[in-house]
Amino acid sequence: MWSFSTSCGTATRREALSRCLRVREVIFSADDFGMSVEVNEAIETACRNGLLSTASLMVAGPAAADAVERARRLPGLRVGLHLVVIEGPSVLPPGEIPLLVSPAGMFPSDQLRLGVNYFFRPAVRRQLAREIRAQFEAFARTGLRLDHANAHKHMHLHPTVGGLLVKIGASYGLPAVRIPCEPTEPLQAAGYFAETIGDYVLRQWTRLLRLQVRRAEMAANDYCFGIAWSGHMTADRVAALAAHLPRGVSEIYFHPATHKDALLNRLMPSYEHEAELAALVSPGVRAALRHSGARLITWADVAR
Repeated sequence: MWSFSTSCGTATRREALSRCLRVREVIFSADDFGMSVEVNEAIETACRNGLLSTASLMVAGPAAADAVERARRLPGLRVGLHLVVIEGPSVLPPGEIPLLVSPAGMFPSDQLRLGVNYFFRPAVRRQLAREIRAQFEAFARTGLRLDHANAHKHMHLHPTVGGLLVKIGASYGLPAVRIPCEPTEPLQAAGYFAETIGDYVLRQWTRLLRLQVRRAEMAANDYCFGIAWSGHMTADRVAALAAHLPRGVSEIYFHPATHKDALLNRLMPSYEHEAELAALVSPGVRAALRHSGARLITWADVAR
């Protein structure tokens, strides 16, 4: 079938025509649900009073139980799995996955080393598959409906992690997966110009993940925003971005918190968590979206 290349992957002719005719559709989401009470508080506030419809849950996060409790009393909040296979706690005890985590049950932060181990070491891959299944199982035990999945620090771009997320997720009814492909044109139009080689490489890696998701007949977004400005999705930036959103489905994700606790200060010292919460409840951002003609949707709309 005839196809053409875009900055975020390869589309068939039918898909390309459909995308050109579609309106701008946007999912507002938040990562790290369950990392801390401060993050959970911000997600609840942004859902009740702002634009947030979607959150991604760290099932082994220190405040995961609090997050699940809040989600149960927020019928408008869709919750998916934020898979953790880097810089965070595991679900399985360390003795069951000693090749993956420290004796304290924590995944390391060294992305390159993890990537090599996940790809080249069969014993590591077997333990990784067990942990990924355990995280899906932990999500299932919450009783929440599985809305989507993605991975902490976009580790599902790794072909091994992405393949396992899709394959194992399918057995738990996973309907949709985030493709973290951020095109440069809208960012440049909104005032961001400093593209790096890392940005380019990241976009190329999304092609394989998109293929894995498509083969599993799961839904995916066309574009994703929040990578270049990660931790700095302020109201001014998001309002400027709204005016330049591409046609198709865009996910805009945030890292909100009511304030920075010790964990957030250690892991994300430069992130503007409170400013990102302010953006999600900003009347100016809502007005900019209305002016752009963008339609707020959820992953369920994409899946349909």
